[in-house]
Amino acid sequence: MAISKDKKREIIAKLSDAFKEASSVAFVGFTKLTVADTSKMRKELSQAGVHYFVAKKTLIRRALAERGYTGEAPELPGEVAVAWTTGEVTAPSRSIYGYSRKLKDAVALLGGVFEGAFADKGKMTAIATIPPMPVLRGMFVNIINSPIQGLVVALDKIREKKAY
Repeated sequence: MAISKDKKREIIAKLSDAFKEASSVAFVGFTKLTVADTSKMRKELSQAGVHYFVAKKTLIRRALAERGYTGEAPELPGEVAVAWTTGEVTAPSRSIYGYSRKLKDAVALLGGVFEGAFADKGKMTAIATIPPMPVLRGMFVNIINSPIQGLVVALDKIREKKAY
């Protein structure tokens, strides 16, 4: 069924507003995705602060053209959806990447927009594998703590040796 021009304008306006506010955008390819999987994915994305919207590729391209991102847009084969967030920049790509690993043939990360420029599938996959901010903070604290912990262990060994 064809979409009316008014509906197309609404979709383009919604996508343009989303791209304006978004800290990052991920393009999602999906095929043979069941309704149950889609509903579950939407719910989990929403809990992670990621918005998910399915639209025609031509309307997505028009909204992207209005925004004026740098670089060349990635190829968008098949059915396409857009996932974006205004929060943590790695959340959309990480969430979609996780689903692409669970539902191998149904969901794929096609590319996206990161730091105001288009990114291909490889770059978005690399971004998706960056741990979340709390994990990064924990890793940083562990790195800072490591020399101190080594010193404490060495001093304890010296104490044990002198105790005999």
